[in-house]
Amino acid sequence: MDTSSCDDHTIDQRIAERLRALRQERGWSLEDLATRCGVSRATLSRLENAEVSATANALGRLCQAYGMTLSRLIHLVEDDFPPLVQRAGQTVWEDARSGFARRIVSPPARALAGEAMEGVLRPGARITYEGPPRAGLEHHLVLLEGALRVTVDGVAHALQSGDCLRYQLRGPSRFEAGEAGARYLLFTV
Repeated sequence: MDTSSCDDHTIDQRIAERLRALRQERGWSLEDLATRCGVSRATLSRLENAEVSATANALGRLCQAYGMTLSRLIHLVEDDFPPLVQRAGQTVWEDARSGFARRIVSPPARALAGEAMEGVLRPGARITYEGPPRAGLEHHLVLLEGALRVTVDGVAHALQSGDCLRYQLRGPSRFEAGEAGARYLLFTV
């Protein structure tokens, strides 16, 4: 995990602080949030206290409840950047359990909606999202290396290196890496 943009706090601690702030801004109890996102109250408490690192699935569910993308959540925990962020300064968030790493490629800009991220899935890794952070979120996924099966709205799409899948999220989605893993760019609008 790249923590070069974090001062005294780790990225997990900063995510925990942001998650707590988002819940409190809405006036939700832990029980309210648990009902909205399907993550247990105990797990939410542990996440907000940085006692555990969040999984991609848990963060996906939380982002759905808050109506934002995971990239946007990560941007909210970062300090402001100039328009250019060199690769060495880009934040990387990893979910070791699922075999997923996400690099935030776009310079953070709270006023801009479009985002780009690089995803890396280890061989055979699978990530399932229960729903989109906001209905109708547009994705453009370009597979750079490996093979990837993406299921959107119950339809599976097999991608090979160089393929581009364009879709809008309205329901659950699933990403499954092939035997060699997968590296892709994902643009959201």
